[in-house]
Amino acid sequence: MAYVDFIGQVHTSTRRNYLERVVEHDKAECAAVAGQFGQDYWDGDRRYGFGGYRYDGRWRKVAEAMVAHYGLKPGARILDVGCGKAFLLYEFTQVLPGCEVRGIDISAYGIENAKPEVKPWLTVGNATDLPYDSSHFDLVYSINTLHNLHNFEVHKAAAEMQRVGRGARHITIESYRNEREKVNLMYWQLTCRAFQTPDEWQWTFDRAGYTGDYGCIFFE
Repeated sequence: MAYVDFIGQVHTSTRRNYLERVVEHDKAECAAVAGQFGQDYWDGDRRYGFGGYRYDGRWRKVAEAMVAHYGLKPGARILDVGCGKAFLLYEFTQVLPGCEVRGIDISAYGIENAKPEVKPWLTVGNATDLPYDSSHFDLVYSINTLHNLHNFEVHKAAAEMQRVGRGARHITIESYRNEREKVNLMYWQLTCRAFQTPDEWQWTFDRAGYTGDYGCIFFE
């Protein structure tokens, strides 16, 4: 297992006012709405989530980096666990012609409003029970999803990612390295259920039998 950061630049490109999210609205109510992963979370007011999640090309460099790092070839089978609107999956089809993509997400709204070009290959479902054959995918990844599960569910999801992959695997999750980052994470998050340091995440993945790579985003 190696620590690999693919999305740090994407994450830090967004400016965040941590205190504003806590003091200007009822944070508990906002989190309850966000946790439904419906229209409010994706395309509603910023207090509930993304404040409008639209394709803007920012994920192209992430797809390019992952293809290069893992040496993926045309025809590679790629699975996104927690694909949302599948913008990153779409970028894989542009960067790696001939690849076969699949995506799964708990949000029916996210799937329904996904990038049209890849929408036929998306499924509404849970990361803890992936409806795919064992050792099927050349790359299995999950970006900013597994921290939304309870700890015991994270174990199941990581084990499932291990099962369906036959090549590269990668997980990116929210984390913290110090008290300031922990507080900022708690202030900003709306759907996070598993709050762990990078070492704790690695411990969790090890216990699940997950042998792929992982990376973290931090709220500095």
